Amino acid sequence: MDKKLRQNKPRLLLMGQRRSGKSSITSVVFHKMPPQETLFLESTTRIQKDSMRSFMDFQVWDFPGQLDYFDPTFDTTEIFSEIGALVWVIDAQDDYTDSLNRLTTTILNLQTTFPHINVEVFVHKIDSLNEEFRSDIYQDIVQRVSDDLSDAGYINPNITYHLTSIYDHSIFEAFSKVIQKLIPQLDTLENLLNILVNNCGMSKAYLFDILSKIYVASDTRPIDMEVYEMCSDYIDVIVDVTDIFGYERGHDKLLGEQMQEAESSIIIHDGTMIYLKEMNRYLCLVTVIKNNEAKDKKGLIDYNCHVFQDALNGVFARSWEKDKAVGNGGDSSAQEQLQAQLED
Repeated sequence: MDKKLRQNKPRLLLMGQRRSGKSSITSVVFHKMPPQETLFLESTTRIQKDSMRSFMDFQVWDFPGQLDYFDPTFDTTEIFSEIGALVWVIDAQDDYTDSLNRLTTTILNLQTTFPHINVEVFVHKIDSLNEEFRSDIYQDIVQRVSDDLSDAGYINPNITYHLTSIYDHSIFEAFSKVIQKLIPQLDTLENLLNILVNNCGMSKAYLFDILSKIYVASDTRPIDMEVYEMCSDYIDVIVDVTDIFGYERGHDKLLGEQMQEAESSIIIHDGTMIYLKEMNRYLCLVTVIKNNEAKDKKGLIDYNCHVFQDALNGVFARSWEKDKAVGNGGDSSAQEQLQAQLED
């Protein structure tokens, strides 16, 4: 499974009923379209395929809601054979009975031939619903899908549910969780971030994909959504500035030797420092330090983050053969070297 993941681009399949919000999601997350402009998008009439070039290349396929993917005229092997995730989008503001029926039918059809595909359910368009109504709809969907699959003999399905909206950061948080399951080096990245956070007195650290603002890893401390949103917004500020005054971010452009990766920090009203440093042209580290002395020790923070950068790029630079240890639980040499070089 790991070998196939490395040889091919992981594929994200966005499915669901018409007008459930699939095209709006891809436009906002992967093409940086303002959410308000998605109101003018037309319904998808054919399969839309996007190739995303980032730290890990992957594909996003947006399926029209009216298609029957298991019709004999479709090549189901071509659609589902690549290891990745099935993202099923449900409009929480509409009657979702038909959508749930199609979802359970799809899951049952996949179990016999493609059982390794991750199934992710986005309970979407929750922005206009109050907290109590959101919770009721979420529980109803989970219970109905679980009951239908159980009646069909499929016990304890491996399905993950997310509450999402394109008008806040919930859609980026959901896609972050989806993408993380496809990263063989995730355990190593989390361990490296834990070492950095513990040695530098940081409250939280995220490793973001710069273009999409999906975070590919974080340390294992609990996630505070306000902190996450603050870190995500800070990326927009720095990217906008570097796009104007820095190097071009075209995929065919390499970072010139004379150019330095963007690095920035800011102290907010309560004394908390937000620190950002680009790791390479795809990834950036964003950390939160709740220590009034942080601004006086910025040189030390810079040094520690530079050491982390070397360890991170070393992990991604490894060949697939050397990377076998990562898929089995981590790269101890990278972690040991980072621990040895960081300064308190």
